[in-house]
Amino acid sequence: MKQEAYEAIDRLSTETRRFVARLSRGCYLAGGFSTAAPTDCYPDVVARLVTTTLLWLGLPAMALAQFTSYSKNPKNILEGNWQSCREADGVYSERIYEHRVNGVPKFEVHMGPKREFAIFPGVQDEHRDHSSPDNLLKPYRIDVEGNLASHEWKIPSLNLVFSVTLAGGSRSDCESWYILLAPLNRASH
Repeated sequence: MKQEAYEAIDRLSTETRRFVARLSRGCYLAGGFSTAAPTDCYPDVVARLVTTTLLWLGLPAMALAQFTSYSKNPKNILEGNWQSCREADGVYSERIYEHRVNGVPKFEVHMGPKREFAIFPGVQDEHRDHSSPDNLLKPYRIDVEGNLASHEWKIPSLNLVFSVTLAGGSRSDCESWYILLAPLNRASH
């Protein structure tokens, strides 16, 4: 059992390791936050605690498709870390973000599987093929050389700029990406 626990710890992502370190420093208490500085602790305690618990129990497949938001700019639509991991069936995880403004569907962003990305105008229930001509991201699959990869797409029709960069901690069973989705034409202040 002890060896299984050590192996589970080795599989933790960098973000989860940071969370465990903050947890051990007392940033989180059972009933809420401690008096530690807000910059020392993450506000999404429950999600991280559940992820950490599942990983420690050896149930990583349930927590593999994850997006961790850490935007400091309220004008950004999405900013954070996306991780796509190989699930028990050998397929990499995917997550879809639906963007709506005042309840009206504007577009959907597909992150994964693995190193595929897609943005489609509108929102629909059926899954869309990333190689479809409706995908506004060309290329939709990012090439990785060594352990380096990044790409930026400008989508004037939706007034968006979308950039992805392969992040540290990526390995053969998981790829970790820093993503940023923001308005293309930002107002200057």
